[in-house]
Amino acid sequence: MASPRLTFEQVRKIGLALPNVDSTTMYRSPAIKLHGRLLACVPSHRSAEPGSLVVRTSFEERAALLAEQPETYYLPDHYVSHPVVLVRLSKIRLDQLRDLIKSAHRFVLLHESEKVSRRRSKARRE
Repeated sequence: MASPRLTFEQVRKIGLALPNVDSTTMYRSPAIKLHGRLLACVPSHRSAEPGSLVVRTSFEERAALLAEQPETYYLPDHYVSHPVVLVRLSKIRLDQLRDLIKSAHRFVLLHESEKVSRRRSKARRE
């Protein structure tokens, strides 16, 4: 069980401690991004529960989180096709949140490097 409810300010501090992360907005809601790519944000869609956080993740990791801790992680229909999971900030511990944000950072870095590799490969073929 989590201790006091975590806030987006704590999310921001965790994110800003990682390389190249900026504090910004997404659909007018507070967000943290890596090279302009979403890591986490306050959800703006009405299907999200109050006190939630949207966090970038792979579809595989999302499935594992939802299966292991459905009281902490959830997924409204609106977000199903996006590589994200929603987190109830009242249910997650600070150490879990740190790990989740670091995982989002790794996911975005990996995704970026794969895109660069595909572009280079395509350019060589042309």
